Amino acid sequence: MAQIFPKYVNAIPFVLAFGFIGTGVFAFGVVWYFGSPKYTDVGYRPKQPVPFSHRLHAGELGMDCRYCHASIEVSQEANIPPTQTCMGCHSMVLTDSEKLQLVRDSAKSDEPIEWVRIHKLPQYSYFDHSVHLRAGVGCYSCHGKVTEMDVVEQKQPLSMGWCLDCHRQPENHLRDLASVTVTDMTWTPPDNQAEIAKRLISEKRLNPPEDCSACHQ
Repeated sequence: MAQIFPKYVNAIPFVLAFGFIGTGVFAFGVVWYFGSPKYTDVGYRPKQPVPFSHRLHAGELGMDCRYCHASIEVSQEANIPPTQTCMGCHSMVLTDSEKLQLVRDSAKSDEPIEWVRIHKLPQYSYFDHSVHLRAGVGCYSCHGKVTEMDVVEQKQPLSMGWCLDCHRQPENHLRDLASVTVTDMTWTPPDNQAEIAKRLISEKRLNPPEDCSACHQ
């Protein structure tokens, strides 16, 4: 008796199965990549109410990060500088600049400028700036070379995996604070960085936690 269906029909279930699996893997890959902080957050550079150039202030003028972000060494949060900090210079410099009108208005009215926050962590995550700075982790490791940015943008994903990578292998991020500050944007790991990091980890008894309670308190 002649067969009703040709032989190639037997392959159809396998083709469909592999098709569904392939589509599922592809869809998962698309969501995994395009939904990750590396894609959605890195490069975020919102427009600020006042055009403040870090390239000019921190780069060309050499202002230390701690002049504006004064609490980073003692506080969990990196403070946004109040208008009074800006006016410390601009009460004498560029006093008639149109770009700084909002700053002058803020100083007169005592109403803070509504800066747009760039580096954000979920509310269920805990990060302490002071702990990391005391350990010798510099600003550059997380924020990139802001001394080269006219408009600050997010350079790292700040994801859980990214943080854990550093906790597991912190050696290239640890600076010897006896010879260099954490705010030095020109710092690069020296040739003997592995030796320095080993000494710092021993002296400071550094043991970056990897358990959930470290960041999800």
